[in-house]
Amino acid sequence: MARIMTRSDSLQGVILAAGKGSRLHPITIARSKAMLPILGQPIVERVMESLHRHGGVREFILVVSENDHDIRRHFAEESPLDVHIQFVVQPERLGMANALACAVPFIHGDFILSACDNLVADEHVADLVRTWQMETSLDGVLSVMHIGPELLGRTGIVELVNGRVTRIIEKPPPEEAPTNIASLPLYIFTPRLLEYLPRVQLSARGEYELQDAIQMLIEDGGQVTSVLAAGRLTLTGPEDLLAINRHYLMTGHGRPQLAPFTVGPDTHLITPLRIEEGTVIGEGCVIGPRVYIERDCRIGSHVTIQDAVVLRGAVLQDRAMVVGEVVS
Repeated sequence: MARIMTRSDSLQGVILAAGKGSRLHPITIARSKAMLPILGQPIVERVMESLHRHGGVREFILVVSENDHDIRRHFAEESPLDVHIQFVVQPERLGMANALACAVPFIHGDFILSACDNLVADEHVADLVRTWQMETSLDGVLSVMHIGPELLGRTGIVELVNGRVTRIIEKPPPEEAPTNIASLPLYIFTPRLLEYLPRVQLSARGEYELQDAIQMLIEDGGQVTSVLAAGRLTLTGPEDLLAINRHYLMTGHGRPQLAPFTVGPDTHLITPLRIEEGTVIGEGCVIGPRVYIERDCRIGSHVTIQDAVVLRGAVLQDRAMVVGEVVS
């Protein structure tokens, strides 16, 4: 009887979480991009939760910066995820290929690779893993998405022939982009990809690009396919932090919480809304809808907050008006 080839039952997860988040400044002065909250959970944990629940990942490697003590403490003391985590330090922020190279000694099989700031639908994660398991000849599966012409030149672009990825280019000039299909920072690979990392050269923007390693794999006969995502949420600037939290509030994600320490008289709380413990709210306020207030904030009297994120420890003076903003 012929033996049916199958994949390993589970993938390792490699999460790249060492990014500085410079476009989120000054929010990222006090904590890394990976640790910014999405309704009470760091965004990196949201990514890992989806890969765990819908991709079957039980073992993670987190590539972090040397000074990110918060991420280590969170997963040691606070995280509800029942997974094994290995931390790896990226000494310098030199691109995704360099970050992945830091994790190589701890990768022992097929792996799913993700940035810490890229959220896709749970169904897309399941589709990605299903494709990997069914097509056993594959060396890689890329998550891809159609993008508008205004986004060409800002991301990796792929070219497909008969369903296979034949070319991937990191941030080509818009006029040179072969398609409008973008590669998202979510992939599945065999360890074969790792063989090409030492050959990646420093790019013009001073980084070791993962796309270069993927292209080498393809040119050496590696079989790489793609799975189309309907959309994604990505955290680049403060407006994204606002939009992602609003999305999670509106779609009912996360554990509901309305736990201010005190609320003054004549204050109206309008859902959807999440207020964490330790927050003090004065009198005569109107808070909501679509507001997330992190723990230990101080809200004065006669304050209006709508469509906003108020980060931990923030103080709003009396009669402040916050609409469509992130307050830190």
